[in-house]
Amino acid sequence: MLAAQNEVDVRHELLDRLNRARTLTDELFQVVRPDSLYERPIPERHRVIFYIGHLEAFDWNLVRDRVFHLQALRPEYDRLFAFGIDPVGGGLPTDQPQDWPPLADVREYVNRVRGTLDDCLHKLLSQPIPAGRAEFPLALLLQVAIEHRLMHAETLAYMFHHLPLERKIRPQLNPEVTAPCVSPAMIEIPAGRITLGIRRDDPENFGWDNEFEQHQVDVPAFFVDKYKVTNAEYLDFIRVGGYENSDYWNPADWAWKAKHNITHPGFWRHREDAWHLRTMFDEVSLPLDWPVYVSHAEASAYARWVGKALPTEAQWQRAATGTPEGDERAYPWGPESPSGRRGNFDFQRWDPTPVTAFPDGQSAFGLMDMLGNSWEWTSTLFSPFPGFKPFPFYRGYSADFFDNKHFVMKGGSARTAACMLRRSFRNWFQPHYPYVYAGFRCVSR
Repeated sequence: MLAAQNEVDVRHELLDRLNRARTLTDELFQVVRPDSLYERPIPERHRVIFYIGHLEAFDWNLVRDRVFHLQALRPEYDRLFAFGIDPVGGGLPTDQPQDWPPLADVREYVNRVRGTLDDCLHKLLSQPIPAGRAEFPLALLLQVAIEHRLMHAETLAYMFHHLPLERKIRPQLNPEVTAPCVSPAMIEIPAGRITLGIRRDDPENFGWDNEFEQHQVDVPAFFVDKYKVTNAEYLDFIRVGGYENSDYWNPADWAWKAKHNITHPGFWRHREDAWHLRTMFDEVSLPLDWPVYVSHAEASAYARWVGKALPTEAQWQRAATGTPEGDERAYPWGPESPSGRRGNFDFQRWDPTPVTAFPDGQSAFGLMDMLGNSWEWTSTLFSPFPGFKPFPFYRGYSADFFDNKHFVMKGGSARTAACMLRRSFRNWFQPHYPYVYAGFRCVSR
């Protein structure tokens, strides 16, 4: 009886989380003016209208047959909104706004799917799923649905960031954060062992397929930047001609930069002989103490200029959650769950804060800003951990990107959900994708 009650409690908690995630994404689409929902702010991605349908279609396609054995409501929309676009290889999409269904039809599909799923899910709050009825545990599928939606809540911010300012509706914003001035420094991390990933036999912890299997890595001693590289530091690289000197770029990155005429970070603008930053709802004078947003290629070039390197995934994890005593923390600051005083994450803000703004979030070694404010590039190619097994219901989630073309990112941005700040979570992007809220810090021996 107790086990059955626990199962119901878990489902109830997950339904509450799913509804909160839905509210978040519903509100996010309200940032875009209605006449701009058929725009394509990022050339490599779908139009905004796709994502309105995609979030519900993903949930529906995930559980409809595997749990509830329901008939399709609108099969053509189930297919149309099933999959996004990865911008690796191939040409840019060429579809036109008129190739997509009317907004009213998409909204009607979303409402029908959500209502049908909710009816089925709420029935399960008071009764177990019959043995053999569900192909996979419902709790697992719900967690996949929740985190998938929260991931899109972040990547949609990348997309909306690149809409013209006049095509967005400015919400009420939190006041700016002031913080002490940045004094760049490096901190020595002694040699030690670090744990990557999570155990497959731990039912209490959800993880995506690339987070398994847990294993340990011995990390030699190294030095690491106390803070993320700031706009001020990166501006020095610009001023010395870092984008004109091939010595700082590997050949592939140099060719990419030349082909696309890249002369500065994608979020920067140069007007009236001064640098500005394109934030979500404004264009402001370049905030010198914010972390710089750059591609992996740009981060790597800067690291070569200063005679350092990007950290490996294991080095980053050692600096973030290791301790001088040799044990490991759940989060840089300790075991407590993420909160607003620990860092700039979980949708509190649209834009970065100074890298010195959250001293309560520092790691045991004294590093600041390890979670939130911007993802951090590593030098580690995204690849499977030993014992990797793809999710049977989502085989391409990770495996399609084990191609030696994507690099691991760690940490999180201002628009990263708190649940994805767990130390095992791995994000990844290709090295020349310029739209991610990603920065970096450097290491040396």
